[in-house]
Amino acid sequence: MESTIPDDLRYTASDEWVRRDGDEMVSGITAFAAEQLGDIVYLQFPTAKEHYDQGQAYGEIESVKAVSDLNAPLACEIVDVNWDVDENPALVNDDPYGRGWLVRFKPDDATDYESLLDAAAYRQSVTERS
Repeated sequence: MESTIPDDLRYTASDEWVRRDGDEMVSGITAFAAEQLGDIVYLQFPTAKEHYDQGQAYGEIESVKAVSDLNAPLACEIVDVNWDVDENPALVNDDPYGRGWLVRFKPDDATDYESLLDAAAYRQSVTERS
């Protein structure tokens, strides 16, 4: 599992990852979450330019096993969504940290990034749940 938790990202307890990209951030679900969900078949995305509070559901992800909320990792405005994943949901299973990203957002406060779990803390969280 360690190889599927990149050290250069931050994480939420609800299994989202976050990467800084200039003034914006990119987010998706972790490989652990994708593995737990199984084959992803559908995603419901938010409307771009919508504001969400930290932890607020902005969409849904549906797999052969379950339907789960997608949660905003930080208080933010969603500025873009990955329409490639909308067309091909399997990208989330195949490449969750790359081509399977879900949303690009502008955080209300960029320093909140530091409050997210680092890779070691997220790795511990996954170990406790496995």
